[in-house]
Amino acid sequence: MIIQILGIPFRTDGEKLPERILDAGLIVVPSGPGLANDLVKSAAYRSALREADHVIPDSGLMVLVWNALHIWQPERHLRRYSGLRLLREVLPRAEVRAPGASFWVMPSVADRDGNVEWLRANGFDALSEDDCYVAPMYHPDVDGRIEDRTLVAILEKRRPRIIFLNVGGGTQEQLGWYLSKALSYRPTIICTGAAVAFLSGRQTPISPFADKYYLGWLLRTLSEPKKFGVRYWHSTGLVALIWRYRERLPRMREEK
Repeated sequence: MIIQILGIPFRTDGEKLPERILDAGLIVVPSGPGLANDLVKSAAYRSALREADHVIPDSGLMVLVWNALHIWQPERHLRRYSGLRLLREVLPRAEVRAPGASFWVMPSVADRDGNVEWLRANGFDALSEDDCYVAPMYHPDVDGRIEDRTLVAILEKRRPRIIFLNVGGGTQEQLGWYLSKALSYRPTIICTGAAVAFLSGRQTPISPFADKYYLGWLLRTLSEPKKFGVRYWHSTGLVALIWRYRERLPRMREEK
Protein backbone atom coordinates (compact mmCIF):
# COMPACT_ATOMS: atom_id res chain seq x y z
CA MET A 1 0.00 0.00 0.00
CA ILE A 2 1.13 3.54 -0.80
CA ILE A 3 0.40 6.67 1.24
CA GLN A 4 1.11 9.92 -0.58
CA ILE A 5 2.63 12.66 1.59
CA LEU A 6 3.98 15.89 0.08
CA GLY A 7 3.80 14.27 -3.33
CA ILE A 8 6.05 11.40 -2.23
CA PRO A 9 4.75 7.80 -2.38
CA PHE A 10 5.64 6.26 0.98
CA ARG A 11 5.31 2.48 1.22
CA THR A 12 3.60 0.91 4.19
CA ASP A 13 5.06 -2.58 3.67
CA GLY A 14 8.70 -1.87 4.51
CA GLU A 15 8.94 -4.93 6.74
CA LYS A 16 8.62 -7.10 3.60
CA LEU A 17 11.68 -5.53 1.95
CA PRO A 18 14.35 -7.78 3.53
CA GLU A 19 12.74 -10.83 1.94
CA ARG A 20 12.94 -9.38 -1.57
CA ILE A 21 16.04 -7.26 -1.14
CA LEU A 22 17.84 -8.62 -4.21
CA ASP A 23 15.27 -7.17 -6.62
CA ALA A 24 14.09 -4.13 -4.71
CA GLY A 25 15.60 -1.43 -6.96
CA LEU A 26 16.23 2.02 -5.49
CA ILE A 27 15.35 2.31 -1.79
CA VAL A 28 15.42 5.80 -0.27
CA VAL A 29 14.91 6.70 3.38
CA PRO A 30 14.35 10.48 3.48
CA SER A 31 15.00 12.23 6.78
CA GLY A 32 12.88 14.93 8.39
CA PRO A 33 15.44 17.67 7.61
CA GLY A 34 15.64 16.48 4.00
CA LEU A 35 11.88 16.59 3.54
CA ALA A 36 11.64 19.98 5.24
CA ASN A 37 14.41 21.60 3.22
CA ASP A 38 15.75 19.68 0.20
CA LEU A 39 12.26 18.82 -1.05
CA VAL A 40 11.48 22.49 -1.63
CA LYS A 41 14.95 23.53 -2.77
CA SER A 42 16.25 20.76 -5.02
CA ALA A 43 14.42 19.50 -8.10
CA ALA A 44 16.86 16.60 -8.34
CA TYR A 45 16.13 15.53 -4.77
CA ARG A 46 12.38 15.52 -5.26
CA SER A 47 12.77 13.59 -8.54
CA ALA A 48 14.90 11.00 -6.75
CA LEU A 49 12.19 10.47 -4.13
CA ARG A 50 9.28 10.45 -6.58
CA GLU A 51 10.97 7.98 -8.94
CA ALA A 52 12.44 5.60 -6.33
CA ASP A 53 11.10 2.05 -6.18
CA HIS A 54 10.61 2.19 -2.41
CA VAL A 55 10.35 5.29 -0.20
CA ILE A 56 10.57 4.29 3.45
CA PRO A 57 8.83 6.41 6.15
CA ASP A 58 11.82 6.94 8.43
CA SER A 59 10.98 10.40 9.78
CA GLY A 60 9.26 10.13 13.15
CA LEU A 61 8.15 13.77 12.96
CA MET A 62 6.49 13.20 9.60
CA VAL A 63 4.68 10.08 10.85
CA LEU A 64 3.46 11.80 14.03
CA VAL A 65 2.18 14.88 12.21
CA TRP A 66 0.50 12.89 9.44
CA ASN A 67 -1.24 10.53 11.85
CA ALA A 68 -2.38 13.45 14.03
CA LEU A 69 -3.98 15.10 11.00
CA HIS A 70 -5.81 11.85 10.25
CA ILE A 71 -6.58 10.84 13.82
CA TRP A 72 -10.16 9.84 12.89
CA GLN A 73 -9.03 7.96 9.77
CA PRO A 74 -6.99 4.99 11.05
CA GLU A 75 -6.97 3.48 7.57
CA ARG A 76 -4.74 6.38 6.50
CA HIS A 77 -2.32 6.08 9.39
CA LEU A 78 1.33 5.50 8.56
CA ARG A 79 3.61 3.21 10.52
CA ARG A 80 7.25 4.27 10.78
CA TYR A 81 9.88 1.91 9.43
CA SER A 82 13.39 3.27 9.96
CA GLY A 83 16.45 2.91 7.80
CA LEU A 84 18.29 1.55 10.83
CA ARG A 85 15.68 -1.18 11.26
CA LEU A 86 15.93 -2.01 7.56
CA LEU A 87 19.69 -2.38 7.85
CA ARG A 88 19.40 -4.52 10.99
CA GLU A 89 17.03 -6.86 9.17
CA VAL A 90 18.92 -6.94 5.86
CA LEU A 91 22.51 -7.44 7.02
CA PRO A 92 22.02 -10.92 8.57
CA ARG A 93 20.74 -12.37 5.28
CA ALA A 94 23.07 -14.89 3.61
CA GLU A 95 22.50 -13.44 0.12
CA VAL A 96 23.70 -10.04 1.33
CA ARG A 97 26.79 -11.43 3.09
CA ALA A 98 27.91 -13.56 0.14
CA PRO A 99 31.37 -12.64 -1.24
CA GLY A 100 31.08 -9.92 -3.88
CA ALA A 101 27.34 -9.42 -3.31
CA SER A 102 27.56 -6.02 -1.63
CA PHE A 103 29.37 -2.79 -2.37
CA TRP A 104 29.66 0.08 0.12
CA VAL A 105 30.00 3.80 -0.62
CA MET A 106 31.51 5.47 2.45
CA PRO A 107 31.80 9.17 3.34
CA SER A 108 35.46 9.05 4.45
CA VAL A 109 38.47 6.78 4.83
CA ALA A 110 38.00 6.70 8.60
CA ASP A 111 34.35 5.65 8.20
CA ARG A 112 35.33 3.03 5.66
CA ASP A 113 37.92 1.52 7.97
CA GLY A 114 35.68 1.56 11.05
CA ASN A 115 32.59 0.27 9.27
CA VAL A 116 34.45 -2.47 7.40
CA GLU A 117 36.03 -3.67 10.64
CA TRP A 118 32.57 -3.96 12.21
CA LEU A 119 31.08 -5.63 9.14
CA ARG A 120 33.85 -8.23 9.04
CA ALA A 121 33.23 -9.03 12.68
CA ASN A 122 29.51 -9.42 12.00
CA GLY A 123 29.27 -11.89 9.15
CA PHE A 124 30.90 -10.10 6.21
CA ASP A 125 34.10 -12.14 6.47
CA ALA A 126 35.15 -11.64 2.84
CA LEU A 127 34.52 -7.89 2.71
CA SER A 128 37.61 -5.91 1.67
CA GLU A 129 38.53 -2.35 0.79
CA ASP A 130 37.92 -3.28 -2.86
CA ASP A 131 34.25 -3.66 -1.94
CA CYS A 132 34.17 -0.02 -0.83
CA TYR A 133 34.42 3.40 -2.42
CA VAL A 134 35.18 6.62 -0.56
CA ALA A 135 32.89 9.24 -2.04
CA PRO A 136 34.31 12.60 -3.09
CA MET A 137 32.73 15.90 -2.15
CA TYR A 138 29.95 16.07 -4.71
CA HIS A 139 29.18 19.32 -6.49
CA PRO A 140 25.81 19.36 -8.29
CA ASP A 141 25.75 20.51 -11.92
CA VAL A 142 23.76 23.50 -13.16
CA ASP A 143 20.56 21.45 -12.94
CA GLY A 144 21.33 20.40 -9.37
CA ARG A 145 22.17 16.82 -10.35
CA ILE A 146 25.00 14.64 -9.01
CA GLU A 147 27.19 12.43 -11.19
CA ASP A 148 30.10 10.09 -10.47
CA ARG A 149 31.42 8.34 -13.57
CA THR A 150 34.33 6.84 -11.63
CA LEU A 151 31.91 5.04 -9.34
CA VAL A 152 29.81 3.89 -12.29
CA ALA A 153 32.90 2.38 -13.95
CA ILE A 154 33.81 0.49 -10.77
CA LEU A 155 30.28 -0.84 -10.34
CA GLU A 156 30.04 -1.92 -13.98
CA LYS A 157 33.22 -3.93 -13.54
CA ARG A 158 32.30 -5.52 -10.20
CA ARG A 159 28.51 -5.72 -10.71
CA PRO A 160 27.49 -6.14 -7.06
CA ARG A 161 23.89 -7.16 -6.41
CA ILE A 162 23.43 -4.65 -3.56
CA ILE A 163 24.92 -1.17 -3.25
CA PHE A 164 24.83 0.53 0.15
CA LEU A 165 25.10 4.32 0.02
CA ASN A 166 26.30 5.65 3.37
CA VAL A 167 26.83 9.31 2.49
CA GLY A 168 24.80 12.22 3.83
CA GLY A 169 21.08 12.74 3.42
CA GLY A 170 20.15 14.92 0.47
CA THR A 171 23.19 13.64 -1.42
CA GLN A 172 22.68 9.89 -1.19
CA GLU A 173 19.17 9.98 -2.67
CA GLN A 174 20.40 11.90 -5.71
CA LEU A 175 23.45 9.65 -6.07
CA GLY A 176 21.26 6.55 -5.86
CA TRP A 177 18.87 7.97 -8.44
CA TYR A 178 21.77 8.76 -10.76
CA LEU A 179 23.22 5.24 -10.39
CA SER A 180 19.84 3.63 -11.03
CA LYS A 181 19.76 5.36 -14.42
CA ALA A 182 23.46 5.22 -15.32
CA LEU A 183 24.16 1.53 -14.66
CA SER A 184 23.56 -1.04 -17.41
CA TYR A 185 22.13 -3.53 -14.92
CA ARG A 186 19.61 -3.25 -12.06
CA PRO A 187 21.11 -3.72 -8.59
CA THR A 188 19.40 -2.95 -5.31
CA ILE A 189 20.55 0.48 -4.13
CA ILE A 190 19.97 1.19 -0.44
CA CYS A 191 20.26 4.78 0.81
CA THR A 192 20.47 4.47 4.59
CA GLY A 193 23.16 7.08 5.24
CA ALA A 194 24.68 6.88 8.72
CA ALA A 195 22.73 3.76 9.78
CA VAL A 196 25.73 1.45 9.53
CA ALA A 197 27.75 3.95 11.56
CA PHE A 198 25.19 3.64 14.39
CA LEU A 199 25.90 -0.09 14.40
CA SER A 200 29.68 0.15 14.09
CA GLY A 201 30.09 2.88 16.71
CA ARG A 202 31.35 5.48 14.25
CA GLN A 203 28.35 7.55 15.37
CA THR A 204 26.24 7.51 18.51
CA PRO A 205 24.79 3.99 18.91
CA ILE A 206 21.00 3.81 18.68
CA SER A 207 19.41 0.79 20.33
CA PRO A 208 16.34 -0.96 18.86
CA PHE A 209 14.33 0.50 21.78
CA ALA A 210 15.43 4.08 21.04
CA ASP A 211 14.82 3.56 17.33
CA LYS A 212 11.33 2.12 17.92
CA TYR A 213 10.26 5.04 20.10
CA TYR A 214 11.62 7.82 17.84
CA LEU A 215 14.53 8.75 20.13
CA GLY A 216 17.39 8.57 17.63
CA TRP A 217 17.27 12.31 16.96
CA LEU A 218 17.54 13.03 20.69
CA LEU A 219 20.55 10.75 21.20
CA ARG A 220 22.34 12.32 18.24
CA THR A 221 21.55 15.83 19.46
CA LEU A 222 22.82 15.08 22.96
CA SER A 223 26.05 13.65 21.51
CA GLU A 224 26.73 16.69 19.27
CA PRO A 225 24.36 19.54 20.17
CA LYS A 226 25.81 22.15 17.82
CA LYS A 227 25.76 19.88 14.80
CA PHE A 228 22.53 17.97 15.19
CA GLY A 229 20.59 20.50 17.25
CA VAL A 230 20.63 22.95 14.35
CA ARG A 231 19.86 20.20 11.86
CA TYR A 232 16.81 18.93 13.69
CA TRP A 233 15.59 22.43 14.48
CA HIS A 234 15.48 23.08 10.74
CA SER A 235 13.31 19.99 10.30
CA THR A 236 10.47 21.62 12.25
CA GLY A 237 9.39 23.33 9.03
CA LEU A 238 8.09 19.93 8.01
CA VAL A 239 5.09 20.43 10.28
CA ALA A 240 3.91 23.49 8.33
CA LEU A 241 4.58 21.79 4.99
CA ILE A 242 2.44 18.77 5.84
CA TRP A 243 -0.28 20.95 7.35
CA ARG A 244 -0.46 23.05 4.18
CA TYR A 245 0.11 20.54 1.39
CA ARG A 246 -0.95 17.16 2.84
CA GLU A 247 -0.76 14.79 -0.18
CA ARG A 248 0.32 17.48 -2.67
CA LEU A 249 3.88 18.20 -3.80
CA PRO A 250 5.04 21.52 -2.29
CA ARG A 251 6.00 24.40 -4.50
CA MET A 252 9.71 24.92 -5.06
CA ARG A 253 11.16 27.67 -2.91
CA GLU A 254 12.94 30.36 -4.85
CA GLU A 255 16.56 31.04 -3.89
CA LYS A 256 17.12 34.52 -2.52
